[in-house]
Amino acid sequence: MKKVALILTVYEKDKPNEFYESITSILDQSFKSFDILVQEDGPVDQEIHDLLIKLKNENSIKFLGTRKINKGFDYSLNELINFSLKEGYQYIARMDADDIAIKDRLEKQYHFMENHPKIDVVGMQIIEFGDDLNYSKKVTYPVNHNQMLKFFKKRVPIAHVTAFFRSTFFKKAGLYETTGHLNNGDTIIWMKGFSSGCLFANIDEVGVNVRVSNDFFKRRGGAKKTFSDFKNRLLVIRQLRFGVIAYFYALGSALVNLSPSSIKKLAYQFLRE
Repeated sequence: MKKVALILTVYEKDKPNEFYESITSILDQSFKSFDILVQEDGPVDQEIHDLLIKLKNENSIKFLGTRKINKGFDYSLNELINFSLKEGYQYIARMDADDIAIKDRLEKQYHFMENHPKIDVVGMQIIEFGDDLNYSKKVTYPVNHNQMLKFFKKRVPIAHVTAFFRSTFFKKAGLYETTGHLNNGDTIIWMKGFSSGCLFANIDEVGVNVRVSNDFFKRRGGAKKTFSDFKNRLLVIRQLRFGVIAYFYALGSALVNLSPSSIKKLAYQFLRE
């Protein structure tokens, strides 16, 4: 049996051309010993559905099927993780349906985990790129556990799309929260990971090109989403005992998220590492 399951969820707003680029980058990986597990979270574009059916018959794709209604990103991830754990996969890798994996991403993460058996999750660096706007930025994250915990005072320590989990992570930390977090479950899952003794790492190489559009910045605005994110940050600060300075980071992030998209774009481009 293959050791690695790459989990992928698609929903109605995913675009066929972007999904095709994403799935092609997965199928073209230099590392081949993995299965792709896909869940359609509610009805999706017919072109995407037809492509999945075609790929299911030609590649190592396990298609969990189509749900009639959208239950949310974190709910779908939990379904895929539970299936992976039940099937006995040793590692579970994440990928989004519109991003592009570097050819040796999985190979590097797999060998890293094989050589570091105490690590529960490893991420990589990312490059954000714009399709419909002039935007490109390499986003970097610290590489060892203690640095990542300290970094979490400001923002998440792993690019979620690059996460490569050992199955023990979910046995220690549990699954994604599915209520009250507005699809910001990665903040909470990292908090649960640190709280439960999971060990974190990042590889200091780019693993995924992350697609950014004007909608990317719009989705990070609005009072409801900003308030949800702020509550999550307060929970992280209290749970991990980060201290007073972390509250200022949380407040600054909330103010940025409430700003116009043009200001948010500048903040993302010039204020992040």
